[in-house]
Amino acid sequence: MKAHWFRIYACDLPAKYESLKNEFEHEKGITILPNGHLVSRISDWIIYSVEAEVIGRVVAEYGPSTKVGAIVGGQTSCKAPELEAFDKYLPQDVEIVSCHSLHGPAVDPRGQPLVVIQHRASQKSVDLCVEILSCLQSKFVFISGERHDRITADTQAVTHAAFLSMGSAWAANKQFPWEINRYVGGIENVKINIMMRIYSNKWHVYAGLAILNPAAKQQIRQYAASVTELYKLMLGGHREELTHRIKTAGSAVFKQETDEHNLLLSDDLLDQFSLSKGPKERTRNNHLSLLAIVDTWWKLGIVPYDHMICSTPLFRIWLGVTEYLFRNPNLLDDVISTAIEDNTFRSDDLEFTFAARAWSDCVSFGDFEAYRDRFENIQRYFAPRFPEAVKLGSEMIKTIVERTKS
Repeated sequence: MKAHWFRIYACDLPAKYESLKNEFEHEKGITILPNGHLVSRISDWIIYSVEAEVIGRVVAEYGPSTKVGAIVGGQTSCKAPELEAFDKYLPQDVEIVSCHSLHGPAVDPRGQPLVVIQHRASQKSVDLCVEILSCLQSKFVFISGERHDRITADTQAVTHAAFLSMGSAWAANKQFPWEINRYVGGIENVKINIMMRIYSNKWHVYAGLAILNPAAKQQIRQYAASVTELYKLMLGGHREELTHRIKTAGSAVFKQETDEHNLLLSDDLLDQFSLSKGPKERTRNNHLSLLAIVDTWWKLGIVPYDHMICSTPLFRIWLGVTEYLFRNPNLLDDVISTAIEDNTFRSDDLEFTFAARAWSDCVSFGDFEAYRDRFENIQRYFAPRFPEAVKLGSEMIKTIVERTKS
């Protein structure tokens, strides 16, 4: 695609007009306008990049100004409210082609999945959108909005819930986990680095998917239930029941042959991505967060490999370390023994269980403000450590994504 084919017109909230205009005044081909009405009436392709929570309100305000024959889309993580708003507020003489890049803002888009949804549009309009978006060099996936929401729930909802709960637990215990001896080793590095990466982002990146996607609500609720039930089995010393449940779940989820997916990650591979400043001896961990992920997939009949074409880098990493644990019989047996016999992580797991249930309640109630308050309170606790953690986490993700590409 040649850059001179198009000109970009953009806006933000009217109050940000002057600052945005000053920021881009020397950028060739970009014109900042005061509001969405002015952008909509002259643009041939319009993208709404707003929080899922407010998409209906924004489209209701600016949608009627859409240029005749224009193509309209959005980048929200939950397509049901977005497409509903487009259908309700856009004129019938415009076409709807939505999209969603399935990776975070700091991830190289090349080779990553980019969903394109032909909702109400001709193939010619879809082809034009694809040609414009091809500059990202992403891997296009063509599915419906409904299918998109189901897949994003299956690949992101529980993953996010796990890391959000980790951050809540560590903050509640006043811990920076990389500074204590209990969190040492490759899998621990994944937990810490991705938790920090998530909390360094904006809260609404995760709230919209969790609260507005019905499938996500169900999965987050099941994750909280799985965490609670597994923790109770550990506390009660019910080795036989715990072993049966964990291995039954593992057999159901990881029944495919390993060489078909090439996702296995070793603990040793990840050792280089530690925020800790010195070598420490590994501590046995029951990995409650990992066990609950697989238990949730089993309970809900989710086969994670079915969605690899639309998987995010974080999901592929989390699936990789989970698969590593469950495909290693000796390591899994050691985790079960630790869960029954070792009290080292009892207080951490207690806070983790509380956190998983609290996040589930927040999502079930559909309370965006409560979600934001919880998220930003924990974010403030870890904020002083973000620069180093995000840099290291980006290096880890880049390395692992290359190893886990399907």
